[in-house]
Amino acid sequence: MKRIVVVGASAAGLAAAETLRREGYEGTITLIGEEPHHPYDRPPLSKQILGGQWEADRVALRAPADLDALGLELRLGTAATGLDLAGRTVELADGARVPYDGLVIATGVRPRRLPGDDGGRAHVLRTLDDALALRDRLGSGRRLVVVGAGFLGAEAAAAARGLGMEVTLLEPAPVPLAPAVGEPVGRMLAEVHHDHGVALRTGVTVTEVADGGVRLADGTLVEADEVLVSIGSVPNTDWLKGSGLTVGDGLECDEYSAAAPGVYGAGDVARWHNPLFGTAMRIEHRTNATEQGMAVARNLLRPDQRRPFAPVPYFWSDQYDLRIQAHGRLRGHEEIAVVEGALEERKFLAAYRCGDRVAGVLAVGMPPRTVRTWRQAVATRAAWRDAVGELVPEGA
Repeated sequence: MKRIVVVGASAAGLAAAETLRREGYEGTITLIGEEPHHPYDRPPLSKQILGGQWEADRVALRAPADLDALGLELRLGTAATGLDLAGRTVELADGARVPYDGLVIATGVRPRRLPGDDGGRAHVLRTLDDALALRDRLGSGRRLVVVGAGFLGAEAAAAARGLGMEVTLLEPAPVPLAPAVGEPVGRMLAEVHHDHGVALRTGVTVTEVADGGVRLADGTLVEADEVLVSIGSVPNTDWLKGSGLTVGDGLECDEYSAAAPGVYGAGDVARWHNPLFGTAMRIEHRTNATEQGMAVARNLLRPDQRRPFAPVPYFWSDQYDLRIQAHGRLRGHEEIAVVEGALEERKFLAAYRCGDRVAGVLAVGMPPRTVRTWRQAVATRAAWRDAVGELVPEGA
């Protein structure tokens, strides 16, 4: 291969480019990014950037000199608009066509929006520009409504409360984050927000963004000075329509993260078969983006030595003084057991069961050694009875 194109200039794309160089690839690497910025880190956007602790330059993933040393052909500020799989070219919004011998697709996701939001009535939080625009509107005594109490919405609510704002957090589910972490942990996190002065309203559906706030299904207007919509995301695969690649909930890939010969997916956009858990996954977490970007670069360079991408997924969230960490697969769990600490103390480790195996763990305020031990139980697919024993399931 003489020319590799990486579409997506964030964590996954940069990890792929760096790994290609580290593995000895000396050909051309073209890194294409829709945003004008050099690759930057997204997790601090809803935490340090929104809370005002960091300025924009701190989220850069690499210093300019380090990027220069990679010898990349940068195409920033220009979106990919099409892919000619047979002709092995990527089409760009500016009309250019970039040829490739190998291709990494790492185009990420975009936020979902609500009716009535014309781009000026409400904020979303995906890009650096999104975070800076919202931060400029935050301040003590102002009112913020956050639609969606997932991890991103909850982190933004916590950051806004730290700035002295009045925050209302709206969530359609009876218990926030229950599908992701289970009802017992979701209830605990709801109590944390209540204790910090957030007006958390569950079981309510927002139908539209309106003048002065958001409208609920019953017609009620929830007033706000600013609105943040955090209701999930959509994989950026529109540019792949008609290419011949299979897209559904993301770019469909096999266990090697390959979507076609010489074409790989990485990061939030990729849905691949994880052989460790025996199921397809699409993961929108920072650590997975980096690990998958590295894995696909190696598989692309050495097709005769490819390895399945079989990670233990990991994510973390900072809310107020809590550091939440999770390893493994929590969604779809059949049982939760608190194996260390206690929920009411907000210092605990909970194990999650799928079938007869430990599928995941979630820790709040626990020492690293304890977390590592239970991560190993997930990685080895430990039997639930052997790891947890006869503990009473949480919420039973």
